[in-house]
Order: sequence, then structure tokens, then C-alpha cells
Amino acid sequence: MGKNILILSSSPRRGGNSDLLCERFLAGAAEAGHRVEKIFLKDFRIGYCTGCGICYNGEKPCPQQDDAPEILQKMVDADVIVMATPVYFYTLSAQMKTLIDRACARYLEMKDKEFFFIVTAAEQSIPAMERTIECFRGFLDCIENPRERGVIYGVGAWRAGEIVGTPAMEQAYEAGLNV
Repeated sequence: MGKNILILSSSPRRGGNSDLLCERFLAGAAEAGHRVEKIFLKDFRIGYCTGCGICYNGEKPCPQQDDAPEILQKMVDADVIVMATPVYFYTLSAQMKTLIDRACARYLEMKDKEFFFIVTAAEQSIPAMERTIECFRGFLDCIENPRERGVIYGVGAWRAGEIVGTPAMEQAYEAGLNV
């Protein structure tokens, strides 16, 4: 039986470079027989965490009325979570960071998950992308028994579509195929 895979695409532009890598990962995972869902975060209304503390320890749900609970439930239910972001000023997109902050309400339930990270940037240096990967790893440090399975670095891609034809496209497909 295949795994339940959730892909979180935080590109603000549909068909952007990180979103294209998400599509390649999805294609590989689907071909391998897994159940795959991609969420394009821009399509959802996710408010910033207000730090009110109501959701701490899962005692009460977040009081905000938006789409975050639906996405967080999918994260809890997933076996594998793919987190993809374009790199802006060497960190995560606002869309991804906002979702991570809202995970405060449910992160204790996100146990024993596998994670893949996808980052894209105009920057050519893979070591420079480690700052962004460390942001993702900071999230994983708060989760019980996460397993980082891989990182796809889409470097040297600025304009939408420039990632096509790069090694990252095949790497994303292979990662999905070999989940």
C-alpha cells in the first residue's frame, strides 16, 4: 500500500520554479503508486499566528477562522510531507513561514513523519541555501521523530520556468519515485 504524501507549495506564483519542482515530485510519487495531494498555499487564507496561546498543548483550537485547520489536519494525516519554497533573502517565503507558525496548534500530533524540502533561488550556491534549510530543520526540531529524507536544491533559477531542464527537475522526480 502506498504512502499518503502531502506537498506544500509555497510559491506565490503558480508555475513558479519551486512549484514546478513540486509537480515533478508529485509525478514521481504518483507513478510509484502513492496517494499524493499538492496544496498551493496561495489558494488558501491563512492568518498570522497572534501568539494568543489559546491552542497551546492542544487544549483548545486556534480561534482564527481561516483555512489553516484544514491544512494542518492534512499534515497530521500525511505519512510524508514535502515542504517547498522559493528562497527570498535566504529564508522561507512568507506563505510557508505563516503556515509553520500556525502549526503551533497541531505540531505535537505530527509524529513519525518523513520530510522532503524543495528550495529554489536565483543564487547559484547550494551552501548559501543552507540558511533556508535550517529554517525547515528548526520546525522539525519541534516534532517527535521526524525523518528528513532529502533536499532538492533548485539553484540558478530566477524567472518562472528557468528551473526546467536543470538537474533539480530529475532529482525531484526521482525523490517522488523513491519515497
